[in-house]
Amino acid sequence: MDTIYITGHRNPDTDSIVSAMAYAALKNALGQRQYEAARLGQISDETQTVLDRFGFQPPKLLNNVRTQVRDLDYDTPPTLSAAAAISRAWRTMQKNKISAIPVANEDGTLYGMLSAGDVANYDMSSVRNPNVGRIPVYNLLSVLEGKILNQGGEMRDEISGEVTIALPASRENLMFSSPDSIVVCGDQPDMIRRALEIGVACIIVCQAEVDPELLATQTDTCIISTAFDAYRAVRLIYHAMPISSICKNSDLVCFHLDDYIDDVRNAVLESRFRAYPILDEEEHVVGTLSRYHLLRPRRKQVILMDHNEKAQSVPGLDQADILEIIDHHRLADIQTKNPITVRNEPVGSTTTIVAGMYQDKGLMPTAKMAGLMAAAIVSDTVMFKSPTCTQRDIDVANRMARIANISLKELGQVIFSAAGGGTRSAEEIFRTDYKEFHIAGHNLAVSQVTCMDSDKLLQRKDEFLKLMASIRKEKGFDMVIMMVTDVLLEGTQLLFVGDRETIRQAFNVEDVEDVVFLPKIMSRKKQVIPMLSALWG
Repeated sequence: MDTIYITGHRNPDTDSIVSAMAYAALKNALGQRQYEAARLGQISDETQTVLDRFGFQPPKLLNNVRTQVRDLDYDTPPTLSAAAAISRAWRTMQKNKISAIPVANEDGTLYGMLSAGDVANYDMSSVRNPNVGRIPVYNLLSVLEGKILNQGGEMRDEISGEVTIALPASRENLMFSSPDSIVVCGDQPDMIRRALEIGVACIIVCQAEVDPELLATQTDTCIISTAFDAYRAVRLIYHAMPISSICKNSDLVCFHLDDYIDDVRNAVLESRFRAYPILDEEEHVVGTLSRYHLLRPRRKQVILMDHNEKAQSVPGLDQADILEIIDHHRLADIQTKNPITVRNEPVGSTTTIVAGMYQDKGLMPTAKMAGLMAAAIVSDTVMFKSPTCTQRDIDVANRMARIANISLKELGQVIFSAAGGGTRSAEEIFRTDYKEFHIAGHNLAVSQVTCMDSDKLLQRKDEFLKLMASIRKEKGFDMVIMMVTDVLLEGTQLLFVGDRETIRQAFNVEDVEDVVFLPKIMSRKKQVIPMLSALWG
């Protein structure tokens, strides 16, 4: 069952993290166990404080949802040992109707690839070159379904030589004369005796008995009996060779489960192999990939929480299937291939919407989860002082607090005291809740930090402004803004780099410097972005 990722926006705030966790818990509690909450960035101090307070671990970090090899319906053919006989490999390919199989070392790592073409080429070359080298006796006995008849033969582990069929002929017209021979014969005692005198490597007796007197000869020649006729026995001798003797084991093109399909497709177009081995994280062979697997790859499935804008979403979103969107922001630019469930409500927190979905499904969240949800609502509504806050947010937060048996006031103090910055760098603080916007041909970025002591953060004003100027230059933004929202002052210290006149007109302030205090401004979504949109629109 494929995992369905539930993810908030990049540079996630507490509401983004908690709404994803709460919705995943709801889905899984209703019997659909494939849902997993994920995050698109580092956890802020505030969010970590909340998670620690209620005993939760941060969700999995998801770097992108680009299609990978693991998302393909790749083949999983049998993987044979390099020591296995060619005949076994051929039977395996015929049985599974495949033209290539991976060959592995004893520890499961890749040794090489064997194709039907490799076997065909070997068969053709054996017609001109009847010599075989170092056939394991076990392999030979297996393919011939034979047995060793003499004591001396039991001492041999490998057999090499020129394969010869000893047709009925006089001793003077023997087809073999060298000890480096593998003699295939039938009911021919004289031939067997002569072969033993020469000391050939192996005698294969087809569909016949051997005189006990000959078997008692003191020799290291291996005498094997088989029920196959001479012609078939010869072909099987060649197929007793280990796969390692003919498979391709150099200049291989292989892929790993985590490789991205875009990269794989380019590598496949530059090569001509029928199949490519697939390896896991420990370099073990797990399957094979062919060109047709790339035609219709399975796409990752995602549910977007607390955002609906591509620039704020997980990288690679165009290669994934969006199943749902649950949000409380303006509608933006995300498009889907099929109709999906969209729940967008004008409330102060996405977690408030998720709490309503718990009610719709008749499921009460646990005390720990209720506490986490209450914290997310308090955080995103800035202790109910944000203009985005609704009575519904307040009611839901109070209900969650009652279930968790906690005080919202004390929870708010814990949350906003954690946003003071501590020993974090200016960039870490700035990126805590950072979003990029595209409005009427203007590109800008807005970061928001909510705290209970804005003066402490403003002591690092020069660090923030230097960072913001660097970001503006690097990305070509028209403006970069940092909102230091103070819960106690019920307003925002606005730091910015860009056109001063834009700030003056948008927020109706005079004597604009690099920092300006905006009383009653608490929301980026409902107060800052709409002001700029109205000015530029």
